[in-house]
Amino acid sequence: PEHGSAVMNAHNNSTVRRRVGALILRYLYLLRSSWPRILEMLYWPIMQVIIWGFISRHLASSSSWVATAAGVFIAAVLLWDVLFRSQISFSLSFLEEVWSRNLATLFISPLRPHELVAALVCISLIRTLIGIIPAALLAIPLYHYSIFELGLPLLAFFANLLVLGWAIGLFVIALLLRFGQGAESLCWVTIFMLAPISAIYYPVDILPSWLQTVAWAAPPAYVFEGMRAVMFDGVFRMDLFAGAVLLNLVYLALGGCAFLYSFRVARRRGLLLNVGE
Repeated sequence: PEHGSAVMNAHNNSTVRRRVGALILRYLYLLRSSWPRILEMLYWPIMQVIIWGFISRHLASSSSWVATAAGVFIAAVLLWDVLFRSQISFSLSFLEEVWSRNLATLFISPLRPHELVAALVCISLIRTLIGIIPAALLAIPLYHYSIFELGLPLLAFFANLLVLGWAIGLFVIALLLRFGQGAESLCWVTIFMLAPISAIYYPVDILPSWLQTVAWAAPPAYVFEGMRAVMFDGVFRMDLFAGAVLLNLVYLALGGCAFLYSFRVARRRGLLLNVGE
């Protein structure tokens, strides 16, 4: 009996190991077949090191910069949140249709792609305002700083970041239509890829020279440099505003083309029926 019990225990342990091993193998295969998941694991630690490294470098070389405009970081955080929330609200509204497996139902109806985009734009604007306005008001009693003191330039900064969020959202949706839910982590990853070159907390000239060229190809750099020009010099720089507008138009057009192309491919291949799988 003791020998039989030992054999039984060994058999049970072996069965447990096989089941656990099978699940581990399944998850490894899932990681191997989904590059967005691997990218996400590598991405966040690297991004934190890059951003805060540049911030430390800037503060070490310009200690009087913070004393000159104590509210500059608060304004930067609030404006960055406009970009983040506009993109994430746009993308998540589409993802809700994916999660509920409602895309096929939507497009069986007479709904057209541009009508879906218009709805996503409207809900993104609403959700962004709901998130930003209370935070901006809260900063007044807590930190004695009001971002509304920027005046009319604030509307220009807000509009540019909002439009860029929509453009990025269109790219994300195009990837979701192409790769399915395996690419949903890109909703969060994509926007933060711009953070190191957006000059949110430090000027563009703190970046390495080769990275400055990349930064000037992204609208946020123009917006945040324009914000600091208003706060430090009291000047609204039209050259920075024009640069942001032109780049936003380019990215919005590219995002729209990517979305329409992916949508046509998904409809032709029947991917709309299983994009939530």
